[in-house]
Amino acid sequence: MNAFADDRKPLVILAAVVLVLAIALFLRGIGSLDLILFSILQYFATIGPVALGLGLTMIAREFDISVGSTMSLAGCVAVIVGQRDPNLGALAGIATGVAVGFLQGVLVTGLGLSSISVSLGALITLAGLSYVVTGNQTISLNHADITQAINAPIGSVFSVRSLFAIGCFAAAGVVVALTRVGAELTATGSDRVAAATAGVRVNRVVVVVFMLSGGLSAASGVFLSYGLSVASPSGLTDVLVPAISAAIVGGVALTGGRGSPVGIACGALTLCTLNAGLNALGVSPTMQQIILAGVLFTVAVVAAPRLNRIWMRRTQNGGGAL
Repeated sequence: MNAFADDRKPLVILAAVVLVLAIALFLRGIGSLDLILFSILQYFATIGPVALGLGLTMIAREFDISVGSTMSLAGCVAVIVGQRDPNLGALAGIATGVAVGFLQGVLVTGLGLSSISVSLGALITLAGLSYVVTGNQTISLNHADITQAINAPIGSVFSVRSLFAIGCFAAAGVVVALTRVGAELTATGSDRVAAATAGVRVNRVVVVVFMLSGGLSAASGVFLSYGLSVASPSGLTDVLVPAISAAIVGGVALTGGRGSPVGIACGALTLCTLNAGLNALGVSPTMQQIILAGVLFTVAVVAAPRLNRIWMRRTQNGGGAL
């Protein structure tokens, strides 16, 4: 099955969610369309890059659960260093994430450790470092012009943050679809021994995806902290569940070897659309979690291998009995 076919289910799910919420909002006569779209893309700017990096590790049959702590530490580093030079602060924050990803990738490939164990240790360690570097305090960024520029609407619905996130997905989509990187990533996640036999440097692939995961999480943390004009050691650690959910809704297999940046983007946009739409409808946070759980359960059922085999056989038999 080609990449475009793999992306159809996430696109269908996104289209269905947009249609249902659009009808509900129209019937309720709620809100400005520009404002709702801006809200969707702002949330996408937060979880999108994180979901992309995490999703790439999942495609390679690894798992980076340290993304929340990486995001938080990078935001803290960026704000502290950025008091004098915001550009240098942003680079320091992103470099922190890339270094964390590199270290995790080396531990996983060099010592043969489980990526879950390594990233769990990183999750706890980085959370502690965030408290250390901030002195367990909330740090403010004294550059109101940077905050205003990052959050300023562009074309009514975009911002610097959301355009950066869209650019990350566009670049990743082009690289994965049009170069051998995509094939090597999928091969690494599907059958690592066969991939190595075919000449794929699987260890390098794993290290690179961890570096990308760390860098993208860090970049999201830097942009969000600059956008809020504040960094907190505990403020950005709740991004893991939305990021995993976005990757799963986007068609990334927990067993590795399947998924794409386009699908992950659709998954992230689905969650962001649900979040913004349900907030506009006045749905309680508890009910929002139930609805999200229902969407994830539906995706799991639709993606079940046995159900797919039954569907394929029924299609080949012209819809007749099995």
